Amino acid sequence: MIAAEKLGVNIYDFDGEFTENVPLGQKSWFRCGGSVDLLYEPDDMNDLARFLKYYPSDSQLTVLGGMANTIIRDGGVRGCVVQLGKPFAEINVQGTKIMAGAGALNGSVAAAAAKVGIGGLEFLSGIPGTVGGALRMNAGAYGAEVKDVLSGAMALSRQGAFLPLLPDEMDMRYRYCGVPEGTVFVGAIFEGKAEDKGEVKRRLKEIKSKRQTTQPISEKTGGSTFANPSDAELEMAGLPVGTKAWQLVESVGGRDLQIGGARMSDKHLNFMINAGDATASDLEDLGDELIKRVQDEKGVALHWEIRRIGERL
Repeated sequence: MIAAEKLGVNIYDFDGEFTENVPLGQKSWFRCGGSVDLLYEPDDMNDLARFLKYYPSDSQLTVLGGMANTIIRDGGVRGCVVQLGKPFAEINVQGTKIMAGAGALNGSVAAAAAKVGIGGLEFLSGIPGTVGGALRMNAGAYGAEVKDVLSGAMALSRQGAFLPLLPDEMDMRYRYCGVPEGTVFVGAIFEGKAEDKGEVKRRLKEIKSKRQTTQPISEKTGGSTFANPSDAELEMAGLPVGTKAWQLVESVGGRDLQIGGARMSDKHLNFMINAGDATASDLEDLGDELIKRVQDEKGVALHWEIRRIGERL
């Protein structure tokens, strides 16, 4: 493998699968974007730890999960991309705690909790993607955040050392996690409370129904495009406290704005969609244009929630 050799990787030292020149952008939720030089799908945590230990520290490394909140830029991603898949998707229940691998879907965690009558985790079904991504950005939905139900997390350092993490050590705030970049989350422990199974399932069904009616989940989209501004930011701009990102997008003409094949969803103006033939650059240009308009016209800085990786053409 030419790419592996250039990166100093001996693929025969590891149990996971290596693939060169993978069109990962086309496999993302947006279904557009470039390829990655080298994709590595580790066989288990020990395999991943060994890889991190021996992967050259000066070679570029990117870690991905379900790619829900990710734009793979059209120029592709240099170096090696590690994607945590099925070996990291295990979910186990112990009392009122759910232990989930970083590759587990957030919705699957919520469903597993509801099945055994653990309440308080239903909001996870409203967060697209996997546990690893939810940890990295302290994702939230329907008034709750990951930090609210997190009992602990497991991670590997960039050098492959195991790192057990407590929530107080992670500096988790609104759409932010202070764990250093380069640290690879491999799992989490969530804790809810014992409740009637029927009631938990009812709430879960209610969230799923609400999501279907208010979000463009059948479109080529990611999660929320922008984080909501803080009350302090809104007050400084003279705007009502509680103003949401989608309202700011609408106020600057975002409903009618389209760049290439990218536009904001009529169903929810904080969801960007590939309307059919968008490039990754179309999506990013649309987001950047809305950020500029909101800053210029409203005096508020919108911040991307969607991760954009790789090189632009």
